Amino acid sequence: MSYEKIKVAVNGYGIIGKRVADAIKIQPDMELVGVADVVSDYRVKVAVILGLPVYASLAEKVKEMMDSGIPIVGTLDDLLKQIDVIVDCTPKGIGAKNLELYKKAGVKAIYQGGEKHSLTGHSFVAQANYETALGLDATRVVSCNTTSTVRTLTALRKAGLLKKARGVLIRRATDPWESDHSGIMNTVVPEPHIPSHQGPDAQTVVPELDVITMAVKASHTQTHNHYWVVELTRNASREEVLAAFKAASRIAFIRMSDGIVALNGTIELMKDIGRPRGDMWEVALWEDVLTVNGNEVYYTYQVYNEAIVVPENIDAIRAITGTIKNGKDSIRITDEAMGMRKEFLIK
Repeated sequence: MSYEKIKVAVNGYGIIGKRVADAIKIQPDMELVGVADVVSDYRVKVAVILGLPVYASLAEKVKEMMDSGIPIVGTLDDLLKQIDVIVDCTPKGIGAKNLELYKKAGVKAIYQGGEKHSLTGHSFVAQANYETALGLDATRVVSCNTTSTVRTLTALRKAGLLKKARGVLIRRATDPWESDHSGIMNTVVPEPHIPSHQGPDAQTVVPELDVITMAVKASHTQTHNHYWVVELTRNASREEVLAAFKAASRIAFIRMSDGIVALNGTIELMKDIGRPRGDMWEVALWEDVLTVNGNEVYYTYQVYNEAIVVPENIDAIRAITGTIKNGKDSIRITDEAMGMRKEFLIK
């Protein structure tokens, strides 16, 4: 099938931005016009090595970036004149400052979960509310933990099983690349408010969810870990609950019986199956831990925060441009292009 390609750029070539850029490049209906940033270190120099056109997000950074050996093509203003959509992957708070710039350029924009819901008035998870984003000028892809919460709870909700959910999140302390200068060592730091922000954030996507979350930061850098106790609408079998998760997109099963008994197991597994950067875009749910007791279900899963929101950004591009009207169609195209799995160890 041939597509009229959506012209897309990424502002902020960091942890999320570089992954979104890679995902755009392999979509059959998208063209990555360029990436923009303000730094001159190895991260942006990698973009040059990969052959990506690099723009300076701020005009005053052009000379500094050029002097460091980065062949700057132009400024962000130049880039905005060439595109339909900008995916803003800049640090928390910067995206909000870019809002008027994008509006003035007449470019649709996608922001990340670090920005507030009020910035766009719309928050996005593809399997939950794709169609509500059709034609919008902007949307916000929610955070990694919120994305996983919405994916799993809406899977149960779609099966008619979800009544209310209570979750505990064990968050990793920092991104691995920052572990030399920030993070938590040899302790656990509880978040000071209940609910933690993920529950209310999930309700920006699906307002009727009855969900409360609690969170702590722990001294590790490999993935987040969720534990959920969910009250169902009725007594159900374990098979029914598993079927609900299996029917949902972007939830994959792992098993302790396969030797994946801790968070580091999936990190190694993703590398072994050839995932770029060792990324895991799916929610990795332990199938053999999941337990059902009458009308309650207990389960645990992993969230790879550097990667899980990448497919959501891709679907958000199609939604706000309106090129594909049905969320299931967009999810299918994205997942096929990226090689998404329902099972990691079954060919």
